[in-house]
Amino acid sequence: MSRVLLSLGSNQGDREENILNALRALHTRGAALTRVSSFYETPPWGNTLQSPFFNLCAEADTALSPYALLSLLHTIEQEGGRERKIHWGPRTIDIDILLWEGVEVSEKHLTIPHPYWMERAFVLAPLLELFPQKKAYGYDFSAAAEALAGEITEIRRSKGRPCHISTQR
Repeated sequence: MSRVLLSLGSNQGDREENILNALRALHTRGAALTRVSSFYETPPWGNTLQSPFFNLCAEADTALSPYALLSLLHTIEQEGGRERKIHWGPRTIDIDILLWEGVEVSEKHLTIPHPYWMERAFVLAPLLELFPQKKAYGYDFSAAAEALAGEITEIRRSKGRPCHISTQR
């Protein structure tokens, strides 16, 4: 079993339900959730002319290989109505592999750790909830958290329903 850290986001339709559906699918199809952050409402990143996102981070145990997990993520995104039309554009669901314990990959279609994970406040805010010591999987993200402190402070936890996904199989 390997431990992996994922980022999930949605800014179309019922954002919370889109993420909850993706978490359920992950948990029952090969990525057993161990911890899930709260929902965070965040401004769009990259292409800023779109609706705000709901984001969270989730930790999971998996026996899948990195490419098998990536394939599962793409399948779940497609089942959730994701259309890849605009780079960094609106989406019903987006799932990224952030970190994988003991694994680094640098290939055309897969990079672990995610190349932008320390540059995005919408990733760091939920990560700080899961890892308040600012360290995860051998990476120290305290400098990144400090550099983005102003943006992170502006991000708020959603006042919507709490994220309850059973981590029991």
